Amino acid sequence: MRIVFMGTPEFAVPSLKAVAAAYDVALVVTRPDAVRSRGKKLEPSPVKACALELGLPVLEAKRMDPAAIEAVRAAAPDLICVVAFGCILPDELLAVAPLGAINVHGSLLPRWRGAAPIQRAILAGDEKTGISIMRVAHDLDAGAWCRQVATPIGTKTAGQLFDELAHAGAPELVAAAAQIANGTVAWHEQDPAQVTIAEKVRKDEMRLDPADTCSANALRVQASTDAAPARCQVAGRGMRVLRAAVVDANVPQVAAGTVVLAHGRVLLGCANGALELLRVKPDGKREMDASAWAQGLHGGNGATWERA
Repeated sequence: MRIVFMGTPEFAVPSLKAVAAAYDVALVVTRPDAVRSRGKKLEPSPVKACALELGLPVLEAKRMDPAAIEAVRAAAPDLICVVAFGCILPDELLAVAPLGAINVHGSLLPRWRGAAPIQRAILAGDEKTGISIMRVAHDLDAGAWCRQVATPIGTKTAGQLFDELAHAGAPELVAAAAQIANGTVAWHEQDPAQVTIAEKVRKDEMRLDPADTCSANALRVQASTDAAPARCQVAGRGMRVLRAAVVDANVPQVAAGTVVLAHGRVLLGCANGALELLRVKPDGKREMDASAWAQGLHGGNGATWERA
């Protein structure tokens, strides 16, 4: 079976490797080289780098304009596989392959359609999330799904879930393609009444706030990414919080907006308890354990903290 694979970030790399091992990948379509790190130089997308390592032909496209669609048509795919490509796909493209187009989506549809399903599942306090293999449709993430795999969220960070779901989606994509090709696939239409929308996470949403509960702040830390990091300001200095935990009820009460240092622990008072900082990255410095950072905390016990 001939496949055109469309994807861009690291999340799509396991799927590309799995599809390339199982089928004939006639073309890989990805977003153009971009500045992706602090080096301020153009770098290929993770999918482009992987495709070149595998010896696959690559088309870079910022959007699927007529020229890009014609290139896909010239590859004569039986099926198009999409994993986090990064732009809306026009109906004309979806009609190119006789078997249509399928997508690896990081949620249990119809829960969390949209741009940030993994982070939104964490922020909402969902008990589980997963992967859905869905048919690409005109409306965003509205297509029927044929395969799903669930996983508990627990205390997993957004980064850990991204990695887990990326690897879980790869074999499911290969299996779905086989079922579509041999006619055994079973499609499940989404219930519109159960749809939730996973809008892109804004940076201001991720600011820790002493007026919020310790659980709400802990979920922000858990859902933190480089694009939308969990941040706060302690004793007038900004920092990113990389790991934190809700303090158990046996710890003495910490007033909201204050900092308590206790036996090497750093506690931030919230509306209903305390949040313990475990790993931080002060602005302009390397990341470190919160206990090490607290040794230089101006004001020590009784310092204040607020939204960054």
